[in-house]
Amino acid sequence: MSATTAAPAPAKEAEAAPPRRPGTLGRLLREPVAAVALLLAVLLVGAALLAPVLSPTDFFDNDLGSAMAVPGSPGLPLGADAQGRDMITRTLYGLRLTLGMGLAAVLLGGGIGALVGFAAAFYRRVDGLLMRLMDVMLSFPAILFGLALAAIFGPGIPAVVLALSVATVPLMARIVRGSALAIMALDYIEAARATGMSDRRIILRHVAPNCLSPIFVFATLRFGQVILLGSALSFLGLGAQPPTAELGAMAAEGRNFLFFAPHIAIIPSVVIFLTVLVFNLLGDALRDALDPKLRV
Repeated sequence: MSATTAAPAPAKEAEAAPPRRPGTLGRLLREPVAAVALLLAVLLVGAALLAPVLSPTDFFDNDLGSAMAVPGSPGLPLGADAQGRDMITRTLYGLRLTLGMGLAAVLLGGGIGALVGFAAAFYRRVDGLLMRLMDVMLSFPAILFGLALAAIFGPGIPAVVLALSVATVPLMARIVRGSALAIMALDYIEAARATGMSDRRIILRHVAPNCLSPIFVFATLRFGQVILLGSALSFLGLGAQPPTAELGAMAAEGRNFLFFAPHIAIIPSVVIFLTVLVFNLLGDALRDALDPKLRV
């Protein structure tokens, strides 16, 4: 009798790799509201950057014969202001300056606030002093800072940017301090200390990278708030001065013609509203996308 040959064991099928989780951009695009907000934010920033290209007329061109022309007039789709300047051109350049002021204030104030927050979290000896200083700064509204700086240096863009930056510092410092304290309580930070790693290296290599998510979320949300505050300061006459185009200043100029040419005030006001809404929605969506508890 011939020995029966044992059949070879069937090879195990390779286990299917787990589906790759979408990145932050993928999670943003998966939500309709977030995708629309991101698209509108890109369009607004692109329009501001390309203002010299997209503007149908030169910034300084004016035609007094077309003063306060209503939207839809020949050659003036959005009408003209009281000096006969094209509203499309003025709005594009105003948006450019408004976004620039907001970006400068968030970068300057956010950068200083992040440094203060890291210092307060890492060096406990100065934590109480720095946080009490931040509390004092929080007690002064940004508009009050703007009034004080305008009285000292005179009205203008630098005074507004400085006021908005100062108002941003304590908010960012508190956000960064809270995130850094939570990270420094983890075991791997103690392990890094035990290996003799310097404080600077621990902050740059372990603490700061893990604080980027709340920093990005706060900066996006704060950007919309800063734009609104900056426009309010310009509306009060503390920011951009004529003939410089800035959305808040344009709305202030248009309030004198609400009964004759309401579009002069309505158009920049609508752009301010849309810009603040877009960046607030984008900040909320970014917070959800970066929250590990909500990742599927």
